[in-house]
Amino acid sequence: MDWTRSETLALAMHNCSQCHGSGLRLSKNGAPAPCNCVLRSIFRLCYERFRRCVNQERHLSRVSLEPHAGRHRPNTWGRKDEEYIADFCLISRRTLDDFEYRLFRYHFLLGADWKLCTRKLSLDRGNFFHAVYRIEQKLGRVFRELEPYSLFPLDEYFHGPSRLAAPRDPSRSRGGKPPGRLAFPSPLGRTA
Repeated sequence: MDWTRSETLALAMHNCSQCHGSGLRLSKNGAPAPCNCVLRSIFRLCYERFRRCVNQERHLSRVSLEPHAGRHRPNTWGRKDEEYIADFCLISRRTLDDFEYRLFRYHFLLGADWKLCTRKLSLDRGNFFHAVYRIEQKLGRVFRELEPYSLFPLDEYFHGPSRLAAPRDPSRSRGGKPPGRLAFPSPLGRTA
């Protein structure tokens, strides 16, 4: 996965001490890598969308028809809000270890504030916020780099990829003949 400056610039914090607002920094091997502020921004955008999907009224959810490039099934039906909620939770569960997932569940899914979480998990305030930042960075990276369908960018998740399959060439039909005047047998035995 290649990260470009055009992707990270809008997500970066302007006063970040690591990337200075550019969103990219050099990794240990010298390749450009996203800054932690960008990864946290990605997580926070995905989390905002998750909360909006969870808190909306159930009758507002829509079934949508999605086009695909496949030959056997050109379209599928789906409930994107419910699928996003499930993907967000399942990806988080698979990515985080047991302690991180317990903190994620208490703080992000159940909405407990830092005081309740520190009491429940026997943490102090500083370790709690450092763990929250690590979780946001870890999940932000996974939400962006997930293959083949990532959760971020959100518009591609909810409205499909911006690039669909190449349109079929109308000059090629099943029989190899270009579409034009079709030959139908006439009642007199000649083709019309």
